[in-house]
Amino acid sequence: MRRLRPSLAAPLLALLAAAPLVLARPQESAPAARPAAAPVAAPARAPAVDFARYSERGPRQVATFREEWRDAARDRVVPIKIWHPDGDGPFPVVVFSHGLGGSRESSGYLGDHLASHGYVTLHLQHPGSDESVWRNAKRPYQELKAATRDLDNFVDRPADVTFALDELARRAADPQWPLHGKLDLQAIGVAGHSFGAWTALAAAGRTFVPPIGRPRQAGDARIKAALPMSAPANPRELENGSYASIRIPCFHMTGTEDDSPIGDTAAADRRIPFDGSVNAERYLLILAGAEHHAFGDERKEGRALRPRDPAHHPLIRAGALAFFDATLRADAAARAWLRDGGYAAALGRNGTFEQRDPALTRRE
Repeated sequence: MRRLRPSLAAPLLALLAAAPLVLARPQESAPAARPAAAPVAAPARAPAVDFARYSERGPRQVATFREEWRDAARDRVVPIKIWHPDGDGPFPVVVFSHGLGGSRESSGYLGDHLASHGYVTLHLQHPGSDESVWRNAKRPYQELKAATRDLDNFVDRPADVTFALDELARRAADPQWPLHGKLDLQAIGVAGHSFGAWTALAAAGRTFVPPIGRPRQAGDARIKAALPMSAPANPRELENGSYASIRIPCFHMTGTEDDSPIGDTAAADRRIPFDGSVNAERYLLILAGAEHHAFGDERKEGRALRPRDPAHHPLIRAGALAFFDATLRADAAARAWLRDGGYAAALGRNGTFEQRDPALTRRE
């Protein structure tokens, strides 16, 4: 995988203009055939102690700070917020990308949870598709819709991730920086919600496949695992092999009511990135009754808040922590709990859990 550099921005923009695959779903064509599901068999009862280990807050105290990072090469300022644990480290790093109209404050519940278990989480804010798009706008919905058609956002977002990793390494070497010497830069994950899930998959190595022209990637080889939540998807992507270039572990999360509030992705199509990532170890959580905002900090329906299903966030937190423990820390116990039925048992009737591993398939 190659990092996205400014020299690639123009050609990538051109191919996206030729084939905007991401936030639109064909209205006429039927979904392509998908691989058969492989639900995980659950043990007779959930190991409650293990679920609490992953779902509840960890033992470490958590602090936060905010900075404004300037990418001189692109003349772009990227606001960031970091959640970090107490102690000396070194700690694994997870970069988080917010959804359309969000900010560096988005999904703080997840950043705080991971930090309490010994992770440093770096939450990006993407100018052009952040909260500035709709705040104080006379027609906020229309402004958000317009942001999904601005192809610069599709170039800038994965480039923000690569820039952030470069800047993180630079700052970590500075004895005056708060996290100097506390980061494990060999253990980096990426996560995101909605447009942020698209960003996470792009950074994880997804290929952009235009109808004509050469396919391109915006992946960063420093990323070892990805957690996309509510990724936008299109049935054509199963046919063009867009996700086949992803070769790092991915945990995809969605819900049975996860229809897009802005784009055209239907809830049933959210599993397409999982089905299409045929060369990656991957997991799929589909939460029963979860709609698009269930993976964020609040649950919205129109302008009114409605009560969150209290089962959802503990399951999201537990799955995320076990996944990153298994992939970034090579924790055998976390991997076994995730893969051998512990997580599926904890999920119970609150959803379904699937997994696929091409390495195991090849051995069989």
